[in-house]
Amino acid sequence: MIDLLVKVIITAIGVWVAVLVVPQMHFQAAHDLLKLQGSWWQVVVVALILALINAYVKPILKALSFPITLMTVGLFAFVLNALLLLLVAWLAQQVNIDFKIDKFPPSFTADAFIGALLGSIVISVVSLVLSMLDRGRRIVT
Repeated sequence: MIDLLVKVIITAIGVWVAVLVVPQMHFQAAHDLLKLQGSWWQVVVVALILALINAYVKPILKALSFPITLMTVGLFAFVLNALLLLLVAWLAQQVNIDFKIDKFPPSFTADAFIGALLGSIVISVVSLVLSMLDRGRRIVT
């Protein structure tokens, strides 16, 4: 249970950094996160959705797309991460959370895909760094 909570917090920080860095990502709640006012809790909901998709959907899609990933020397993994981030934006829109990547949802454009690609890279890098810091907690416990 504590591992899921830590994973969601790490993902929320990754989403927050991605919204600040990637110009195509629009999420007003991320700007309210440090102030803990307004709709900051929406960042946690988006992070929970992303953590659940990464835990349950991503392994299945990685297994199914393994031949394509192998042919592209691993580059298709970036495309898969971007598509999953677009899925998170769509699911967030379904629960009335205003998390958009360019104009997606509803309109899918090349800018939305590029924004999702850059956003997924930023989230992955931030999550990797913070997960490395989290290893000490798991070793001590």
